[in-house]
Amino acid sequence: MASEGVHESDDVSDETDDHRPAPEPQGDAVAAAAVAAGPSNGESVRVDSWIWSVRLVKTRSMGAAACKGGHVRVNGERVKPAHSVRVGDEVRLRHEGRERIVVVKRVIRKRVGAPVAAECYVDNSPPPPPRETVAPAGIRDRGTGRPTKRDRRELERLRDLPNPDAGPDAPRDTHRRAHRGTQR
Repeated sequence: MASEGVHESDDVSDETDDHRPAPEPQGDAVAAAAVAAGPSNGESVRVDSWIWSVRLVKTRSMGAAACKGGHVRVNGERVKPAHSVRVGDEVRLRHEGRERIVVVKRVIRKRVGAPVAAECYVDNSPPPPPRETVAPAGIRDRGTGRPTKRDRRELERLRDLPNPDAGPDAPRDTHRRAHRGTQR
């Protein structure tokens, strides 16, 4: 049989390939999830709910607080949490030290996974600052205990904070000057 050029292994592989379902494209699954999370007939979506559902803020109450604090703008205007969002609106959110600028591509009302959420808006935000430029000030080793007064003053000097123990005209080393003459 081997002389005929037909291999039994070829026939078996063809049979198993016919019974496998075709894999569903990734984009269709994302679109289906976004459609399922969208509003039903004629419903509008609140801006605080939308920025939560597309994962710009962690909780809906944080979204509402950002709106009340004036940190959310839709098309250039400060909005209340109940303001409706439509496709094509530009949403600006100041959150955690940076500004996010997004354009609404799809309106959803339920929180969805990150890949689906990323498909619901176009991100026009400036890139975040690199982590190397933000130097951590005053990180202490674990287990070293509470900082001493001297450590606290050194940390304040690093952070360029004024010394609360001294007045505006007093030199920085007031502690040593006050106890210079006293000895036991």
